[in-house]
Amino acid sequence: MVNPPAPPRSIPPRVIPKDALRLYVFDLDGTLIDSRADLVQSVNATLRHFQRHELPDNIVASYIGDGAGMLIQRAFGDPEDTSLIDAALRYFLDYYREHKLDNTYVYDGVFPVLEALRNRQKNTALAVLSNKPVGPSRAICAALGLAPHFFRVYGGDSFATKKPDPFGLETLIREAGVTPAETVMIGDSDVDILTAQNCGAYSIGCNYGLSPHTLAMVPPDALAHHSADLLALL
Repeated sequence: MVNPPAPPRSIPPRVIPKDALRLYVFDLDGTLIDSRADLVQSVNATLRHFQRHELPDNIVASYIGDGAGMLIQRAFGDPEDTSLIDAALRYFLDYYREHKLDNTYVYDGVFPVLEALRNRQKNTALAVLSNKPVGPSRAICAALGLAPHFFRVYGGDSFATKKPDPFGLETLIREAGVTPAETVMIGDSDVDILTAQNCGAYSIGCNYGLSPHTLAMVPPDALAHHSADLLALL
């Protein structure tokens, strides 16, 4: 009799060496900004356009985190019609491009954290790594005053793969001239924590974000219940 494969083991949380950190990589949605309302409204506008029923806000929010393609795929119920998903994704991206800042705002407490980290020491770098397409990611960061704090803003289409594949984070580590042991990934979902674990970086989960329920599945090294908590953890 062949035994079934063992389930994947979660990496035990580690103590984050605050004084050794040189690179701070932030997720965007649910970590730096509350974009829930604009994403939900854009998804439901897309569903209406294709004669589908709208979804409750909390259902749409639970689909966020793996990029626009997966968001639309899930909202449409994982249909096999790829042409429908392609058309819906185009409509969603066009709609969201026009409405991405209708209600989106930076979480209270984020700017003091970013300013403190930038001023901590000369060889410290901050970056954004999102699964949101890079165009709206950069536009949102610029419009909300976040952009000057980061040496790079990368999105879900900046590379051939998205989080939790570590390639984007590994690229930032290389460009910043640091090591994984000097890097921390900060995000609100298991996708961000897995990304950190997949390249040996440290992780902080944002329990105030859009996908806090997923953090129980892949525990981070530390947990922030409010954006202001990040400074004490970093």
